[in-house]
Amino acid sequence: MESQLHEYLAVLILFLVAAGFAGGSLILSVVIGKRGRITLVKDSAYECGMLPVGEGSSRLSVKFYLVAMLFILFDIEVVFLYPWAVVYKGMLAENASLIFGAMISFLGILFVGYIYAVKKKAFDWKG
Repeated sequence: MESQLHEYLAVLILFLVAAGFAGGSLILSVVIGKRGRITLVKDSAYECGMLPVGEGSSRLSVKFYLVAMLFILFDIEVVFLYPWAVVYKGMLAENASLIFGAMISFLGILFVGYIYAVKKKAFDWKG
C-alpha cells in the first residue's frame, strides 16, 4: 500500500507546482496591474488604427452555425477514412468483405445524413 502511494508522489508534487504557478501568476498580475494607470484610451478597443464604431460583435444567422456544424461533421468523416485507407490493403487478404462492408455501411449512414440535410435545405444560404 505504501509503495503505491509512493508512486503518486511525483504526480502530487506536479499538481502542487502547477497550482502554485497558476495562483502565483494570478496574484502577481493583480499586484503589478494595480500600479498601471487606467485611462479611457487604454480601455478602448484597438482596431488597426481606426476608431471603433458600432457594436463589437454582430449576431450571425443560425444558418451559419448549421453549415459550420455540417462542415465539421463531413470533415471528421474524412478523418475516419484515413485509417481505413491505411489498413485496407493489409486487411484485404484476411477479411476483404468485413472491411469493405464496414466502410460501405459507414458511408451509407453518412449519405443518408447528407440527403436529410439536402432535403431540409440546410445548405441553402438564402432560406
